[in-house]
Amino acid sequence: MPLDLLRGDDLWLARLVFQRALGLIYLVAFLVVLHQFRPLLGERGLLPVPEFVRQVPFRLSPSLFHWRYSDRLLGAVAWSGTALSAGVVLGAADRLPLPLAMLVWAALWAMYLSIVNVGQTFYSFGWETLLLETGFLAIFLGNAQTAVPLPLMILLRWLLFRVEFGAGLIKIRGDACWRDLTCLYYHHETQPMPNPLSWWFHHLPKPLHRVEVLGNHFAQLVVPFFLFAPQPVASVAALVIIFTQSWLLVSGNFSWLNAITIVLALTALGQGALAAVLGVAPPATELPDWYAVLVILVTGLIVVLSYRPARNLLSRRQLMNYSFDPLHLVNTYGAFGSVTKERYEVVVEGTEDVVLTPGAAWKEYEFKAKPGDVRRLPPQYAPYHLRLDWLMWFAAMSPPRYHEWFMPFLAKLLEADPATLRLLRADPFSGRRPRFVRARLYLYRFTTPDERRRTGAWWSRTLEGDYVRPVALRAARR
Repeated sequence: MPLDLLRGDDLWLARLVFQRALGLIYLVAFLVVLHQFRPLLGERGLLPVPEFVRQVPFRLSPSLFHWRYSDRLLGAVAWSGTALSAGVVLGAADRLPLPLAMLVWAALWAMYLSIVNVGQTFYSFGWETLLLETGFLAIFLGNAQTAVPLPLMILLRWLLFRVEFGAGLIKIRGDACWRDLTCLYYHHETQPMPNPLSWWFHHLPKPLHRVEVLGNHFAQLVVPFFLFAPQPVASVAALVIIFTQSWLLVSGNFSWLNAITIVLALTALGQGALAAVLGVAPPATELPDWYAVLVILVTGLIVVLSYRPARNLLSRRQLMNYSFDPLHLVNTYGAFGSVTKERYEVVVEGTEDVVLTPGAAWKEYEFKAKPGDVRRLPPQYAPYHLRLDWLMWFAAMSPPRYHEWFMPFLAKLLEADPATLRLLRADPFSGRRPRFVRARLYLYRFTTPDERRRTGAWWSRTLEGDYVRPVALRAARR
């Protein structure tokens, strides 16, 4: 194969912006690890990694933590990932020789893979796998001194195609409200973590909600095919995806899912548009023979591994957010195959009363972002990912026995564990141990504009009953 066929010289700026933006997402991901991993999964966490690695073999969940886990080692990995990703954002990898630049990207991928593969339910989200698949391809993209490997840029578009087209298909197949264009009557209110604008999005006129759904279907089921068209058509397709993902980004908190989808769309932008914005001229670059061979081998590997994800897209039993191998190299994606029509929330309370009576003084624990206080405007956290808040949304959908982390969480509250309390917005007991804790299930809905004017509340809630009856420390540990 002539080496010129491997060069994508008109994509030099697209690669540059893509790599810096991906480095920023890695930075956010490792900061999340630093702040949340230990209380959730550390040696004294809700789901301790040492117990997990004793039960799950390395071949099913490759991770350096199978060799040894300690909170100190986890901290070293997280700080290393933070430093390397910050260096990528600042352009350090572009000033390194190509082999060293590839080693930086490989280290980021391997460290994050090690975290995800022991992260259990706290790391079971589709955007973890999406970051890993994107990060693996980024290892072989070269740097500013190297010619752009065209096959790898096409594979990144193929990944974007699967993300968007897979999400579109799972919606059409999964819930009648996507087909009758009514899903957004509910979605902004019932999504996992609303943001400051979600209340206003929810109260948009219903005809506009139907237009939103049509626009989503067009962006996910039609536009992705044009990512592989010649320029400027591919750029237009990328801009449509960037616009629709930005719309989602400003209407809810979806971790870095929307951000990384936007980053992938950058790979389809032509040189002309980016040069006009950035004012950067591509330098002369080379494509070393050994690197060209590596690009061909990696491309062949991904093409072969793409068979099962491609077949999944055509299957009536389409899998959503599924990995076919423990390295998460080529995967399936999708979101909101079904939309919940009502919002339930688990509200956790504690009391210092020694004896429980009907008049016991119960105080609520407030989470950083999930709905609790009805007068609190939902905050913006994405692309930062609040893992405990997200799992509380899932917890409200089924009894606590299906959520192995929930009773350990209550036990940590009874212990007034400082690391666990730092995951919350506020501790109503200021570090003191409550005597009892309980969890109650509420039905939440956004207030109407009239209710909002009269009460100042963003939410209205109705008590449905107990989720977990009052427990003391000994019972919570069982």
